Order: sequence, then structure tokens, then C-alpha cells
Amino acid sequence: MSTQSVARRMTAGEQLRAGKKLRRLPQLVAGLVGYGISVTFLVESGLGASSWSVLAEGVSERTGLSFGWATNLIAVAVLLFWIPLRELPGLGTLLNVLLVGLSADFAVWFLPVPDSLGPRLAYFLLGLVMLTFFDAVYLGARFGSGPRDGLMTGAVRVSGKPIWLVRTAIEVVVLAIGWALGGTAGFGTLVIALAMGPLVQQFLRLTTVRLPGDHLDKPEKGG
Repeated sequence: MSTQSVARRMTAGEQLRAGKKLRRLPQLVAGLVGYGISVTFLVESGLGASSWSVLAEGVSERTGLSFGWATNLIAVAVLLFWIPLRELPGLGTLLNVLLVGLSADFAVWFLPVPDSLGPRLAYFLLGLVMLTFFDAVYLGARFGSGPRDGLMTGAVRVSGKPIWLVRTAIEVVVLAIGWALGGTAGFGTLVIALAMGPLVQQFLRLTTVRLPGDHLDKPEKGG
């Protein structure tokens, strides 16, 4: 997989039939759980959560749902945007909806609340690295994108634009909507929105599991 595109599109059946499952399945679960925990690190830092977390917080404020359930609700709603992008779901799509929000809620019970700038900054930096790394970890398992990442992978295939550019545009739009709904945004939120795309693109070079047929890895014009 090149640093400018995403892995070739596979149906759910092709994903399950593909090899290296003893590596790919644990990588998928670890990536999703780690992603959910990273979200809590960023929220608890108070320096600015990810754009999607700002949106989830805004939805939580408006509906009374927990942060985790708001995250899952958004994930389901975002799936509707996959239709025009012709993005294909898989096991990773289902587990993303189930595990990310639950992991975020679970981590809240165990992470102490930072009480000074030093620990808060440490939470933020750790959360940023974890968020981008574990995002690439689960995507690299090749079991399909989660609802939010499916917007990125679908748009990259349709447009042929690099991951960093597409992801940054999505993050900025989501941030604006979340802030309008009452989500908390800080300077760190803008940092995440601008850094997410480039970091995920780089981590994917290390985490993507190679499968037969990957030599034809090119952006799919028109979906």
C-alpha cells in the first residue's frame, strides 16, 4: 500500500477468506480497543479532544446519552454516507461500532483525572500518538473500515487524493459541527485535526498487513 492511497477494496467475504488471520484478528481487536482508550486520554486531558470526540460530546450534551453511546450512535449514522462512496463493510466495521465506545467508557473508570498542566499535557500527547497509531493498527488488519474511517478510505479511493488531505478535511468539518452542538474544543483539538491525517498515513506504512494482489494498489476512480 502506498502512502498516498488506501488498501484495495475487498468484500466482507474476501476479508474473511484472506490469509494471515492469526495476525489480523488480534491486530483488529487491539487496534479498536486502543483507539477507544486513546479517546478517553484526550478527553480527560482537557486540552482538546479529537474532532469526532467533540461531536460525540455535543451529541451527548443535547441527548443525555453517555459519551460512549453517543460515539456509537454517530458511528451508525455515518454509515449512511458510505452509500455514495460505495464503501464496503466488514468485520472491522461491526466491531468498531461495538468496541470503540465501550472501550472509551471502560477507560474512564480506571484513568485518574489529571490535576495539573504536566499530567494533562502527558495525557494529550499520549492520546494523540495512541489515536493515530491504533487507528492505523485496526485499518491495517484489512477487515474493513469503521464508520468514521470509511469516509476517509472511500473518499480517497473516489478522489485519488492522498490520505492526509482527505482526513484533514473531514476532521475540520466534523470539528465545526461538534463545536456548534456544544462540544468542548481547545487548541489541542485543532492540533489533532491537522495532525491526524499525516500521522495515520505514516503509521499505515508500518501496520498494513500485506495480502496477495496488493501490487495493484491504486486509487479507485469513481468508487
